[in-house]
Amino acid sequence: MPRPRKCKKVCCLPANNLFGPLNMSDSESEMITMTVDEYETIRLVDLEGMTQEECAERMNVARTTVQRIYYDARKKLATSLVQGNRILIEGGDYKLCDEKEQHLFRCPRCHKRKCL
Repeated sequence: MPRPRKCKKVCCLPANNLFGPLNMSDSESEMITMTVDEYETIRLVDLEGMTQEECAERMNVARTTVQRIYYDARKKLATSLVQGNRILIEGGDYKLCDEKEQHLFRCPRCHKRKCL
């Protein structure tokens, strides 16, 4: 029996969950699905400038797990940019942070509360 999957802590869901080329119809472009935890890893490492270790602590998982998620997410982003595929952000094994786990200050980018 496989080990149960651990939920990753995510601060907020993306404001938009569909990205891609504007000059293609829905039937012309293949859809790539990026999970919410992959999105959160890209946000924390690339946008917020955290190390993979800090990201792992924030998401409550091992650093090696963050490394794998980050690699998968970057591969999907690169495929989308090079091949012109659309990205849909949905699903994954995650849980949103509780109100108790959030600071009172707001994120300057998304204006939502930041996690501890």
